Amino acid sequence: MERSRAIIALKIETILSPAELPALAKSDLRAMACVVFDILRATSTFITALQNGAKEIIPVSEISEAIALRKKRPEVLLAGERDGVKIRAAQSGGVDFDFGNSPREFSPEKIRGKTVVSTTTNGTRALRACVGAKTILAASFLNLAATAKFLQSKNFTEVLLVCAGTGEGAALEDVLAAGALAELLTARADARSTVSDATEIARRTFLSAQSNWAKTFSSSQNARRLLAIPELRDDVVFCLQRDIFDLVAEMGTDGALRKLN
Repeated sequence: MERSRAIIALKIETILSPAELPALAKSDLRAMACVVFDILRATSTFITALQNGAKEIIPVSEISEAIALRKKRPEVLLAGERDGVKIRAAQSGGVDFDFGNSPREFSPEKIRGKTVVSTTTNGTRALRACVGAKTILAASFLNLAATAKFLQSKNFTEVLLVCAGTGEGAALEDVLAAGALAELLTARADARSTVSDATEIARRTFLSAQSNWAKTFSSSQNARRLLAIPELRDDVVFCLQRDIFDLVAEMGTDGALRKLN
């Protein structure tokens, strides 16, 4: 009988807030698979854009970086937010961005075959902080099962779950997603597997939320902020969906996110 490649001894660590990101620069990530969550909304948006046919997403930390890329490559589309809303000319030095950070904006007819350069408050920063890792994935509830299957199929033994957070603090929805992925991975891992305390906090938070899932998710700071903005409130329900996309999004060595399957 063929031995399942998924039954391995895993080491799962978790960063619960962006305050921990600077330490990654001093860490050896070469054997690590980093999975970044910014559920409301950057990684949910990136996954949706790739599902709808975007060629690639280039995450950058600053508005100025996005503008500089547009000058070099006039064909790229600009996306991003500050304080949750689309970046306008007054913030960028004269350029209205093509998209904000709502996954519902990225329809197939708008982005199929296109390169999108995106800058968000936390999500793109978290992805860039993982540079140097063996593999960097963007994940959301929308593609959680596909992400878990990919990690298991590649027999990664070291996984770092990165919660992008809000400001410098933790974001409940990111912690829930990290906990959900940890639960999927540990369910099929060897008994010798180890999880950090932060990972266990995320996993237990996710499990405790199951009895009232939608209410718990919608009670987060980011969800409440979006629900208070009429044109963005539907993003919360959209990002709450589980496993509607069967794709994995990996950031290449060139810094671009692309669909793997």
